[in-house]
Amino acid sequence: MSQQTVSAPVTECDVLVIGAGAGGLSTAISARHHGLDVVVVEKAPVFGGTTAFSGGVLWIPGSPQARKAGIQDSREAVMRYMRAETGAFFDRPAVEAFVDRGPEMVEFFDRETELKFIPTLYPDYHPDVDGGVDIGRSILAAPFDIRGLGQDMARLRPPLATITFIGMMFNSSNADLKHFFNATKSLKSAIYVGKRLLTHIKELVLYRRGVLVTSGNALAARLAKSALDLKIPIHTSTPARELLVEDGRVVGARVAGPDGERVIRARKGVVLAAGGFAHDLERIQRAYPHLRRGGEHFSPVPTDNTGDGSRMAEQVGGTVPIRFASAAAWMPTSKVPRKDGTFGAFPHLLDRYKPGIIGVLRNGKRFTNESNSYHDVGAAMIEACKNDRETAMWLICDQATISKYGLGYAKPAPMPLGGFVRNGYLNKGRTLAELAQNAGLDAAGLEATVRQYNEGAVRGEDPEFGRGRTSFNRYLADPEQKPNPCVAPIGDGPYYALKLLVGDLGSFDGITTDVAGRVLGAQGGPIPGLFAVGNDRASVMGGNYPGAGITLGPILTFGYLTGRFMAGLEPGLETAVNQEEAHAVAA
Repeated sequence: MSQQTVSAPVTECDVLVIGAGAGGLSTAISARHHGLDVVVVEKAPVFGGTTAFSGGVLWIPGSPQARKAGIQDSREAVMRYMRAETGAFFDRPAVEAFVDRGPEMVEFFDRETELKFIPTLYPDYHPDVDGGVDIGRSILAAPFDIRGLGQDMARLRPPLATITFIGMMFNSSNADLKHFFNATKSLKSAIYVGKRLLTHIKELVLYRRGVLVTSGNALAARLAKSALDLKIPIHTSTPARELLVEDGRVVGARVAGPDGERVIRARKGVVLAAGGFAHDLERIQRAYPHLRRGGEHFSPVPTDNTGDGSRMAEQVGGTVPIRFASAAAWMPTSKVPRKDGTFGAFPHLLDRYKPGIIGVLRNGKRFTNESNSYHDVGAAMIEACKNDRETAMWLICDQATISKYGLGYAKPAPMPLGGFVRNGYLNKGRTLAELAQNAGLDAAGLEATVRQYNEGAVRGEDPEFGRGRTSFNRYLADPEQKPNPCVAPIGDGPYYALKLLVGDLGSFDGITTDVAGRVLGAQGGPIPGLFAVGNDRASVMGGNYPGAGITLGPILTFGYLTGRFMAGLEPGLETAVNQEEAHAVAA
């Protein structure tokens, strides 16, 4: 906004961070560690942002954890992979900063803060692409006992309810999940699950929530603990209303806290970290092709992510172009009916990879490799339905398969399925024709699809789409299924169908910045005093999804670098600008 006289109470600091997710908190911690006075404001009553709902995985090639495990990788291979994955949006200065400084970021947080990471076995999502690997580039936030937050434990955003079991979180590591799938078949797994359940029930009695958190909830908790240990105030229920500009420089913001409006002035700058625009209805209507043609989008990310950062940047001359073919990280999502008539969002992270589950369109036909990444399957849904008003797919399986693996929010045996059929979450049929009628699918198409699929599946083959071809396909499948962990025939009925829509894990397009995070204006120059991080900043991945953690890895890396830059410790970082990108923005 333009220069003005303010009358609200005034607070001063060096850095004001708007948003308390991974981007905002990592920037705040980095800046505070290097001597700056930092204040964080968050409009939600809880901190953690989308991070608290996430898997807590970071894609950091060459991480200390990978080196310690003896995993061989090379900068050259990573750069080739990033060039192949980002295509026309390859931004060499930003990619080099991420690749070269990511391991340093991990070492800093591991050494100086409560953040701790453990290695994973995740392959890249496209390991067969030039430079891709089968293991070693993804790390995971270590579990955390949130009692370490003290009274602030109540301000940690809870995990996404639909992916918990009576509030208990599952670790993102495949090894942890295998115990839950094998609990009825393995004594070792039964004991493991029993101990987890007993511990969780005890925590519910004592604290009304699980206190040993995993995945993104652990990452969010560890970041918040680190910030609070550094005496960084995190003001929740405090939305930023507008930026303050004096003589062309952003000097602070007007915020509205529980005690009323006040002004926070920031000597070094304001950092936008408001989580992107996943629930900015006007912007996603323009950005998402399936919405432009009249379809539905159902996102599991926090509803607070309404594009506040983008709007504030635009109001002072920043740009938020819609450039990427995929403006968000797509996630196939099902709508879980609640008793009050609303719906919860269930992200389909696991079931699509399991043998005996296929995905079809309304015409009953398969359209993609169901064991590809969620982003790839979401993109395939959007493309396959480009001539239809509705963008949707249906997961299909038989009784034995749903009993073994579950389907979406419906859990494996011995958990009952009847309630999900009655409330419409699942469709059921004694035959494929009856299932198709109940689910609104083309019966002849579905019967022909299953017949064709089964011809190869009995041999563990998928000639049409190649399920099980890559290490990533196989990683989340069932290793006990031979010869192909992703493929098994669909057997006798009854049969089940579950409708999926396109959702997202956060926006990819975002505010145009330079490598240091400075917000760039329409002519390509920086707007003094204004920075953007996290999902508010355009993704370095160019709208693609190369591997597990490609959102959080860059978010923490660039948050770390932006904090250092604001503290005056990154001379030259501001000159590392992709000139082609800057010229494109100006044009």
